[in-house]
Amino acid sequence: MTTDLKYSLKELTLYFLKLGTIGFGGPVALVGYMHRDLVEERKWISEEEYKQGLALAQLAPGPLAAQLGIYLGFVHYRFLGATLAGFAFILPSFIMVVLLAIVYTLYGSLPWIQAVFYGVGAAVVGIIALSSYKLTLKSVGQFNWTSFKSKWLLWLFFIFAAVITYLTEEEQVLLFIAAGIVYMIIKSPPKWWNSRVVNPVVLFPITFWSYESTTLLKIAVFFAKAGAFVFGSGLAIVPFLHSGVVVENQWLTEQQFLDSVAVAMITPGPVVITVGFIGYLVNGFLGALVAALATFLPCYLFTIVLAPYFSKIAKNNSVNAFVEGITAAVVGALVGSVIVIATRNIIDIPTLFIAAATILVLLYYKKVQEPYLIVISAILGMFIKMI
Repeated sequence: MTTDLKYSLKELTLYFLKLGTIGFGGPVALVGYMHRDLVEERKWISEEEYKQGLALAQLAPGPLAAQLGIYLGFVHYRFLGATLAGFAFILPSFIMVVLLAIVYTLYGSLPWIQAVFYGVGAAVVGIIALSSYKLTLKSVGQFNWTSFKSKWLLWLFFIFAAVITYLTEEEQVLLFIAAGIVYMIIKSPPKWWNSRVVNPVVLFPITFWSYESTTLLKIAVFFAKAGAFVFGSGLAIVPFLHSGVVVENQWLTEQQFLDSVAVAMITPGPVVITVGFIGYLVNGFLGALVAALATFLPCYLFTIVLAPYFSKIAKNNSVNAFVEGITAAVVGALVGSVIVIATRNIIDIPTLFIAAATILVLLYYKKVQEPYLIVISAILGMFIKMI
């Protein structure tokens, strides 16, 4: 560690505490704030260090903004810096969603609360639909013949994952891993492929998933699994959460799940913090704490383990191909999940209007942020249902 740093560990921790408290706009906005504040204005982090952190956050599983924050904490203060930066970034939004979950649990059955989330739920469908579209453009390719021809295998993974997710309404992590391995073998086969060694990563989830115990342990296992297979945008976690929370374990209703996503969007910090809200509804405060810790632990471990060696890992074509294959399948699953959620929650003309209007506003008015649309949709919901 150098001795001429321009900032202390305390200053870094306070910065991420502030960002976690007032940082609205989702992962893209949050990583933009980090660049503006830490690279351009304060010059605590160099451009090269920031780019390496962003590349690692995109390459390894985990919510993008949280993982970048953890990496930037690691840059000069290693393990302690990563720990404090990540904790400070996540803590404010965790406290907020737990408080909202308490209110929701106490008053969620009131007619005006139901009216609010009637409108909010439709807006959330629009937001995640547009997010899945943007993720598709970024991670798979443009919707044109050139892209279909040059990236036909990625598009095949994407479509197959979307269809399977829509039909089964369950997360297919083994499918994601298989897509990564197949694409890696075809595009850039690693040296071990020639020895035909069975990859233990494929076998691990089979025994991991079969474990059964108490609800709290189920929460820990489920959310750790979700956190380990989220690439890029926090909304990519939606298909995992929806299938596990609503369909498989039946912890929440469809409406409660949409309300949980909405709460994450109206609070600052990482969108993935919705897991705290869900955990509280399932098993109280301890459920919220376990769900949040389990979700963010994989990205934290990936960051501190990979960071010292990342310059070499980033240049490995096989690793990049593996991630490309997984990402195409994950984004396809998000699209399939959005279709499932939309068919159950766009129930009438007003909800269709709110969802469509949300998409159009976000497409053509770039400066409008999701929290404002959530509030407007809540007001519309009350107006439609209560008047």
